[in-house]
Amino acid sequence: MNIYVFKTSIEPRDVRTTNEILRSLIPNCKWNYDLEDCDKILRIESRNDIAESVCFHLRRDGFYCEELE
Repeated sequence: MNIYVFKTSIEPRDVRTTNEILRSLIPNCKWNYDLEDCDKILRIESRNDIAESVCFHLRRDGFYCEELE
């Protein structure tokens, strides 16, 4: 299992929207948010390499998203 960590611009009011994006994109993965962190962290557990796809789809819908190393 891989854990991906992203710096985002997701706000609490955006969680419903981003959950819908993630559900359609990676339905069998687990994710959580740490929106109190200054980097608005999104963590995703996945067996697949999903980092580029997640960034692309979130950016397409107007969110900042960058994978953290």
